[in-house]
Amino acid sequence: MSRPDRLKAIAKAGRAFYEEAVAGLEAAEYQRMVARISGLGIAEVRSAASKIAAFANEAWDRAQFARPSAVIGDRVDAEPGKGVGLWVRRGDIFGIHAAGNHPAIHGGWLEALALGYRVAVRPSRREPLTPWRLVNALYEAGFARDQLAFLPTDYAAADEMIHGSDLAMVYGGADVIAKYGGAKLFPQGPGRSKMLIAGRHDWRDYINLVVDSASRGGGTGCTNVTTVLVEGSKDDATAFAKAVGEKLRAIPSLSPEDENALLPVQPSEDARRIEEYLLQTAEGTLPVLGGSGVADEIGDGSCVMRPAVHVLDSAGDVQSKGIELAFPCLWFAPWSPSDGINPLRNTLNLVLIGVKDALVDEALDDASVRNVYRGAVPSFFAAPHMPHDGYLADFLMKPKGFVSAPDYVVA
Repeated sequence: MSRPDRLKAIAKAGRAFYEEAVAGLEAAEYQRMVARISGLGIAEVRSAASKIAAFANEAWDRAQFARPSAVIGDRVDAEPGKGVGLWVRRGDIFGIHAAGNHPAIHGGWLEALALGYRVAVRPSRREPLTPWRLVNALYEAGFARDQLAFLPTDYAAADEMIHGSDLAMVYGGADVIAKYGGAKLFPQGPGRSKMLIAGRHDWRDYINLVVDSASRGGGTGCTNVTTVLVEGSKDDATAFAKAVGEKLRAIPSLSPEDENALLPVQPSEDARRIEEYLLQTAEGTLPVLGGSGVADEIGDGSCVMRPAVHVLDSAGDVQSKGIELAFPCLWFAPWSPSDGINPLRNTLNLVLIGVKDALVDEALDDASVRNVYRGAVPSFFAAPHMPHDGYLADFLMKPKGFVSAPDYVVA
């Protein structure tokens, strides 16, 4: 397909995905089914579908944010006889080993399709319906089956798909990333996003900011805040944690089909396993919320995952204890300037409030901190031109030298 045809087809598929019947399945029924399958509240599923449609409409433009300013995107734009950098693909086939924590993640790989890649999607067993619907919408919009493949497989076949792709994007923890590690891999691991409130700022002014950062989207995303550090003593951190805990405690336990559902739902067996892991990890910490468990049975074989809040003894415990789970799960700790950058490392989005310029610069220079937000910004803040965990297109594309001159020298 030519680029204009690709972009028109992707945009058309995005509209159909959000509003129309795809492969015989109406949009409202798709949303209801995903809420039931994934445990996300149906309002959040509907919002995610809207985001995927927006991604489809903006796929090419979003990719261009990664293009170096001195590099052109099409050889027809090169001036005759002038050497240029031309933006070209690093391969032909892009494989995606997808996650199932949130439907909106499937908007990202549309950039690869817009850039001309053939795309193979291995869906998560947890929620395969979203990529199935999106791929079928793209087929109905004009993409051929040799341009786009939906591959619901076991892990052995997924391994073959990853190894057979020129480039691949893999979601998962450190063990999954290590399994597929290499230059051809664009890893998407846990976010472990953090927030520091320092200086003379009163933590009471930021209770709602923390609650929103922890609970938006059910707390299932890598951009939801996991760790909150407050300059002061453990008593200060505990008081802050209790205030946030009271707000989170008020969120009701509802089935995912309820329009007001916020907290995610898991099958009871899975919920109890996650609960046990949390309780084991939290041993030795001060429980503020969820200390006796977080799995709340709702009578249909599933559990709402209730928020958890724990206080650590020191900032030094953050890296070992501050685990990320797919529901609002917060770890509070005291921090002092002598602790420096160490407790803030290994984070996707780092929110810094009331800090000096030196710490901001240190965070920007630290390779393990992927994004830095200075000021009272929610940890999930995003904008189209901002990288999420780097630009995907920066991984997919590379500059190549190009010059076009006459074939003959005219006397």
